[in-house]
Amino acid sequence: MTKITLDKTDRKILSILQADGRLSNQDVAEQVSLSPSPCLRRIKRLEEAGVIRQYVALLDPDKIGLGLLAYVNVRLEKHSEAGAQSNARALALTPATSPRADFAVSVEQWPEVVACYAMTGEMDYLLRVHVQDMEHFSRFMMATLLRHPAVLDVKSSFALQRIKDTTALPLV
Repeated sequence: MTKITLDKTDRKILSILQADGRLSNQDVAEQVSLSPSPCLRRIKRLEEAGVIRQYVALLDPDKIGLGLLAYVNVRLEKHSEAGAQSNARALALTPATSPRADFAVSVEQWPEVVACYAMTGEMDYLLRVHVQDMEHFSRFMMATLLRHPAVLDVKSSFALQRIKDTTALPLV
C-alpha cells in the first residue's frame, strides 16, 4: 500500500471535498487560492492515487425507513486450512474455502450490512447493520446471518442515539 505525500494544499482540498463533494472545481480552487487548472490537476492526482476513492450521496437512514442501527459481533467456527484441504483430498474434492473467506463472500450479498470489519479479540467480525425495525432485524438474523454455516456465535448491540456520525477523516 503506497502512501502518497500530501502537502497543505492537498489537505485543504480534501477537507473541502469531504465537506461537500459536489463543489465545482472553480469553487474548490477559489477556497484554496489556486487557479482552476492546477486545482483540477491536484484533484485528478488524488483520484488516480486512490486517496479520493469515490463521490457519493450520504442518505439519512431514518428518512428512508431504516431507523434501527445495530452493531453485530460475529464469531465463526474455526477450521484449519490444512485440515480442510486434507479432508478435501481424501474425498477427491477441490479444496474447501475457509469459513472466513466464505463468510466474507456472503456478507457482500446482504444489503442490511453496510460495513463489515475483520476484528482482533474474541469475535471475528463486526457488522454495522441498518434495518427498518426490530422485526426486520429478527428476520435478518434468523433467515440470513444465523443460517450461515460458518457462524458460531453473535452478539448484538443497538444504537440508542447518534452522537457523532461523520465520514470525514482527520487530515493531520
